[in-house]
Amino acid sequence: MTNNLSMIFSADVSGVPPVEFSNDYRKFQQFKALSSGGKANLIVCKDNNLGRPVVLKKLRKDVANYEKELSRLLREARITAQLQHPATVPLYEIGQDDEGHWYFAMKKIEGQTLFEIIVGLYHREPAIEKRFNLTRLLNIFRQVCDAMSYAHARGVIHRDIKPENIIVGMFGEVTLIDWGVAKVWGMPNEGDDQKGNDRGGTPLYMSPEQILGHKPVDERTDIFSMGIVLYEMMTQKEPFRGPTIQDTFNNIINNDAMAPRKAAPHRFIPETIERICLKSIAKDPADRFQSMNEMAEAISDFQNEALMRGSV
Repeated sequence: MTNNLSMIFSADVSGVPPVEFSNDYRKFQQFKALSSGGKANLIVCKDNNLGRPVVLKKLRKDVANYEKELSRLLREARITAQLQHPATVPLYEIGQDDEGHWYFAMKKIEGQTLFEIIVGLYHREPAIEKRFNLTRLLNIFRQVCDAMSYAHARGVIHRDIKPENIIVGMFGEVTLIDWGVAKVWGMPNEGDDQKGNDRGGTPLYMSPEQILGHKPVDERTDIFSMGIVLYEMMTQKEPFRGPTIQDTFNNIINNDAMAPRKAAPHRFIPETIERICLKSIAKDPADRFQSMNEMAEAISDFQNEALMRGSV
């Protein structure tokens, strides 16, 4: 993995006030597109006041004046700002650019997505396989569980947990990003459809209750998504993928996933981890782990037992 971390230069940490100090949008310079998805753009730039890179999230100009999209953007910013956990993204501010368009500024997260790591494991890349063995993968998973336990304790359901939204840093830090379709108990959710159905999310990782839409979702929908992530970490395959989105939805609602050890017989997948995967993606929420903490403890118990046996 290449080292793409920003270096700290003496000019960035000097005690001299910035030449052109500003508390408005002018403090951001050196803009560079990071990604574009959905109806928003991510832009990397430098905060000249503090001498550090930040990421701005802004609506695309063709939707910047749409009231519903603006509401979603600001709602995401405020939800993210409330979740002050080591595995969530620090949010710095909400503001308007020189054209009056709203944005929010947040920490620039360095690292690889879990999706990139899974692809490396699928292709048997030696450096990835060496760095991300079973122990390391389970530690990453536990950190995401801890972040979600924290969010759930504050009434926030993510609804879009997937490997692309999990960033793994060079020093073991893990960050869960993109709270754009999060559900907050007691609040309307702009991510729901016109009938108020609880959908949102990405098809491959959606729970049956998300797909059906007419049932309210709770923390167990995130547990289902986490179960799919764990399955994919172990097998490098999505358990319910079909040739079309509708086929995928049908598989999630009606068909059982192949057991992980059968899906990837060439990989070392402990039986206990297989059971945790399958319990997490049970069709009926009552058959899953009932809290993210319960799921995390199941992983922790396995790790402790394996450590005592000296097998992991």
